[in-house]
Amino acid sequence: MYAAPHKKVRAQIKYSMQNLYRSAALVTVFATIEHGLGFLYRIILSRMLGAEGLGVYQVALTVFAVFITISSSGLPITLSRAISKHRARGSLQGERAATSAAILIALLFSVPLTVLLFVARTPFSAVFSDPRCADLFYIMIFGLSFTSVYAIIRGTFWGNKRFLAYSLIELIEEIVMIVAGVFLLLSGAKIADVNKAAIAVLISYLCSFAIALVYFIVKGGRFSSPRGEFLPLLKSSLPITAMRTSSSLMNSLISVIFPMRLMAAGFTSSRALAEYGVVYGMVMPVIMIPSSLIGSIALVLVPELSECFYKKQTEKLSALVGKALNTTLLIAGMLIPFFIVCGQDVGILLYSNAESGKMIAVCAFILIPMSLTMICTSILNSLGHERMTLLFFLLGSGAMLACVWFLPKYLAGGALCIGMASDYLITAVCSLILLRKKTGALKQGKFLLKLAVSIVVVTVSGVLLHRLLSTYLSYLPAFVLAFTFTALAEVAFLAIFRLFDFRAFFVRFLPKRRKKIASPS
Repeated sequence: MYAAPHKKVRAQIKYSMQNLYRSAALVTVFATIEHGLGFLYRIILSRMLGAEGLGVYQVALTVFAVFITISSSGLPITLSRAISKHRARGSLQGERAATSAAILIALLFSVPLTVLLFVARTPFSAVFSDPRCADLFYIMIFGLSFTSVYAIIRGTFWGNKRFLAYSLIELIEEIVMIVAGVFLLLSGAKIADVNKAAIAVLISYLCSFAIALVYFIVKGGRFSSPRGEFLPLLKSSLPITAMRTSSSLMNSLISVIFPMRLMAAGFTSSRALAEYGVVYGMVMPVIMIPSSLIGSIALVLVPELSECFYKKQTEKLSALVGKALNTTLLIAGMLIPFFIVCGQDVGILLYSNAESGKMIAVCAFILIPMSLTMICTSILNSLGHERMTLLFFLLGSGAMLACVWFLPKYLAGGALCIGMASDYLITAVCSLILLRKKTGALKQGKFLLKLAVSIVVVTVSGVLLHRLLSTYLSYLPAFVLAFTFTALAEVAFLAIFRLFDFRAFFVRFLPKRRKKIASPS
């Protein structure tokens, strides 16, 4: 009597994973394009604004992110979970009430914040070490309420599994920002270049809000009384908002404290901002490459996990979590050898900055704890453990802050890298322990061991080859050959250790494609 249900559960898990893979692939394509364009835009800004100008832009953007986080950051995932619950019960009225409540909460935070910031502009501007940062911030703040409401509407797309709309509008926002930014920077308008970059951000926020609202209404989205949904949504979203607000606040704190600590160690103001610009404007966009892929997995996984949680499908829940962790480890593990072998070349190629390339190589091992932190936090939040993820974040942030305070004197920009490594490691370990307790044994040990062996062998052989090639060849041929060798070695080890099933991939996708092409339309 047990075998049949067990077989049925396995079939459900297989079907769910296939849907997740398809949805994740769709989201990943859009996210990859979006992050690729954003990465290209950072390169353009680094060349047009310089390291110092990029540092000013990054500081203003980081502080502005705090207020976006306060206004709406915990609401989209909470609303998504509420919509999944109401859909399971067939309550359309509940969906509309939850959406209305979320928008009301966002406006109750964002509108007063905007007014207060303008009233207290003079004292608040003193927070920035450079007055140019305050000018940029007050340009962006006009878009706070618009982007907060947009985040809520995007949460309805998430809860209803409309991943195409979710991803497409995000991509349009990025494209609008880049087009507007490049146009303004190349124009002869008598506005400071860094201010033009901030105006482009504001334009993109207004555009994404308008498109999302129109799509929401066209697809039958409506509002109703938020009665019965306001307090539950507020209570569930507060821990997530507190965690993400603390994260944004921590980044803002670091953007202020780090240059101060460098100046206390003898750096000039320009040099301190340049160090910050190198790490956060050049190194981190490269290190965060896995975030687009992992974010795609988390995006499609959260509604599915929430549904399993409410239906008490523990076996399916555990299987989905295991698959997500293995995929996350694989993504991070595949990129580590590339960053170590070719990191310095990437810094020179993209930014004409050898120092950023050295930091990319040094920071490569952050990828594993960083990626695990991202996926585990999303999983735990979808299971209703927002308070624990907040606690883990605070523990990691304490370590980060300590590194930024005490280490700049000795390591300069490297203090930020050590701080981030400590932060992610603490958060990842704590999250995995809780995840194991809540979903059962995590069986990633064997997979992780094989992946570690693959990383070490590919990295060592790639570094040795790169050094040999650099002795006899110029920079670009050596880089291309080392990159190609690393890619081929990665594929070989993935096949040898069966970390990725290439055969199943080709059997699953290629015959269907041929059949579809051969059949008449």
